[in-house]
Amino acid sequence: MKHIIILGDGMADWPVKSLGDKTLLQYAKTPYMDQLARMGRNGRLITVAEGFHPGSEVANMSVLGYNLPKVYEGRGPLEAASIGVDLKPGEMAMRCNLICVEGEILKNHSSGHISTEEADVLIQYLQEKLGNDRVRFHTGVQYRHLLVIKGGNKELDCTPPHDVPLKPFRPLMVKPLVPEAQETADLINDLILKSQELLKDHPLNLKRMAEGKDPANSIWPWSPGYRPQMTTFSETFPQVKKGAVISAVDLINGIGYYAGLRRIVVEGATGLYNTNYENKVAAALEALKIDDFVYLHIEASDEAGHEGDIDLKLLTIENLDKRAVGPIYEAVKDWDEPVAIAVLPDHPTPCELRTHTSDPIPFLIWYPGIEPDEVQTYDEVSACNGSYGVLKEDEFIKEFMK
Repeated sequence: MKHIIILGDGMADWPVKSLGDKTLLQYAKTPYMDQLARMGRNGRLITVAEGFHPGSEVANMSVLGYNLPKVYEGRGPLEAASIGVDLKPGEMAMRCNLICVEGEILKNHSSGHISTEEADVLIQYLQEKLGNDRVRFHTGVQYRHLLVIKGGNKELDCTPPHDVPLKPFRPLMVKPLVPEAQETADLINDLILKSQELLKDHPLNLKRMAEGKDPANSIWPWSPGYRPQMTTFSETFPQVKKGAVISAVDLINGIGYYAGLRRIVVEGATGLYNTNYENKVAAALEALKIDDFVYLHIEASDEAGHEGDIDLKLLTIENLDKRAVGPIYEAVKDWDEPVAIAVLPDHPTPCELRTHTSDPIPFLIWYPGIEPDEVQTYDEVSACNGSYGVLKEDEFIKEFMK
């Protein structure tokens, strides 16, 4: 049996008053996810281990069954792997957002969703002006980039920028968790302030502002760590001889790298509502012909949740159902070799809160011949009646892969 996980990043939510106190998954039209919930079995999954921040790296590693206390090293090293930066011993990597600061306020975490082409100009400029033998900037995707510091101390208190939209940025700057990390914290905070001076009058930002767009006028490094020691997915599940990951997000591709999954680059994959679902689905179906396991990650709902845009998030959920879950199910349901499908988010991103929470997420598992439970629709509330109950740690992936 082959296996595919279809992950709608951040699509779980809280009840919304304007939607009749329904969650977005309850309110959205999702006939295929509902059908799979009826034909399959359902449950809830705790994806954020105790003591961890509900970041996408934590949640997606949990979905794949990794023991977070043993292997977690932050986002930075995962994104380094995705963009081909080989971390040496003693090198600390950090996710480095290009953000928009307005006065003293952190306006948004994405510089108005700056393009990769524009961002590359700014990252190269910062490398030229601020990079040296100890500090390196590397271009990633859109607003998501990488800062590498030789000899950096990772014992830092760093605030994810998507957690604090419209908050004053200075109180949120990096703080040491131990005295030995003070020098590293000072270095990073100095880079933040210097980047603001360098970027505020950069021609690219002046052009963006003239066009009514947010400037990318500050860096925001966070989630530090060193190279992680992770076993591959095939080592845990020997029946998986080959596997693949499909995502527009460096973080997910980095997890895939350390998990031993080959990365499939899809033309038109953006990480936003306008991502090319059709190309992603085509790539996933082609991969299933030769791979035993496919991890199809779609970011759009998470970004809509961070924007607090209910209508857009509803659209992304319905697109996931209509343009990804449906076509994949219709394509594989009659294959000679059966295919197991799991659908789930990694974490909730409630529009009301505009950031991640650690609430358990709903999941469904379907494969030909599975004995269904009593659940009739796919959503946070119905999943409470699922036969799997509440799973944690590696219980979901073991159940799915058995």
